Amino acid sequence: MSVTPAERKPIVSVADFDLSDYDFWARPMAEREHAFQLLRGLDRPAFYEEAEISFAPRGPGYYALVKHADILEASRNPEVFSSGEGGATNIPDMPPEFTEYFGSMINMDDPRHARLRRIVSRAFTPKMIKQFEADVDAAAIRIVDDLVATGPGCDFVTEVAAKLPLKIICDMMGIPEKDYGSVFDRSNVILGGFDPEYGGDDMTTVAEKLLTAGMELQQLVQDLAAHRVEHPTGDLTSSLVNANIDGEQLTAQELGSFFILLVVAGNETTRNAISYGLRLLTQNPDQRELLLADLDGRLPGAVEEIVRLASPVNFMRRKVTRDHEMNGHLYRKGQKVVLYYWAANRDEAVFTDPYRFDIQRTEGPHVGFGGPGPHFCLGAHLARREITVMFRELLRRIPRIEGGRPERLYSSFINGIKHMDCAF
Repeated sequence: MSVTPAERKPIVSVADFDLSDYDFWARPMAEREHAFQLLRGLDRPAFYEEAEISFAPRGPGYYALVKHADILEASRNPEVFSSGEGGATNIPDMPPEFTEYFGSMINMDDPRHARLRRIVSRAFTPKMIKQFEADVDAAAIRIVDDLVATGPGCDFVTEVAAKLPLKIICDMMGIPEKDYGSVFDRSNVILGGFDPEYGGDDMTTVAEKLLTAGMELQQLVQDLAAHRVEHPTGDLTSSLVNANIDGEQLTAQELGSFFILLVVAGNETTRNAISYGLRLLTQNPDQRELLLADLDGRLPGAVEEIVRLASPVNFMRRKVTRDHEMNGHLYRKGQKVVLYYWAANRDEAVFTDPYRFDIQRTEGPHVGFGGPGPHFCLGAHLARREITVMFRELLRRIPRIEGGRPERLYSSFINGIKHMDCAF
């Protein structure tokens, strides 16, 4: 049962909170920042017991990696820190029935991971993203046209931030516009955690809704793929089902899981970065003025700083495949570590005044797209392009637009904004 804010114990030391307690993720942002600051101050990573959930066995617990250096090193050593043993996107091991829908390459190790990434990566090279530039520009113009026509007071998340990545990804795959709403709703369920608006707080119900959403998204793209076999077009679905790449192509199940990864990762994370970006510019008028003074010149730096502070994906999990010493701490085979990107992007050892929004910051690199290595975000080029184009169009036409108080997603995995009014 959730506790009210008045019942929560103030955070003074690391003994005052538990990352496995779902109520921790309902705390105000400042309290969570303070908690992770305390964790970064420890000599060694803190260890947490896993929460009990009804649809997965309780695991052995995990170490919380919150320092930038730990996350870089773990990311560079995938043969030691495995994504495939139980999955990367959840702390408990993924039950077998979930694998059919959520067993994408993000939850795999080499050689299976390398095979799938080799097949799908052709769609995400800078050269390929260049071909989508006109589509991204046109979509952003249309979205801002609609925003101006609607007027202030609307929900910036649903009317602006969510629309651009949703349209681009669906267009890439060849999903018709009539299915946009369905894709959006089901991706919200998959990443909605225990948020009452999307999943609810009953674990059995959450699991059922999650599996149903995965099944429906997979069926949508598999039906489209079957049609593209006989009626190919220029979309990504056609390419994946009709063309062998180095003698390989995706199976129907792999295509379905890839589509779920694409719409969930590409839609949810980019929309949250755009939403956070407007809020950051609203809260930091000096940085807005700096950006407006040289929009084209300073926008790339602003996008990186937005992604750093937004860190839309809070964490990924790894399982240790053999005894391994890292930064003075010995990890044993079979133990779990959780890479808290959000915390690493606020590491005082790397970023001066890390909580400050500074569009001219040169320190880094941030890990908002994941750490270095084979699991670095495949769509980072596309995400940067979408965020850049959206803010360029917004700030050229509505330079004083502001974001109101955000309504945050109740989730430990996604640092999300569900709703936020805008004014201009």
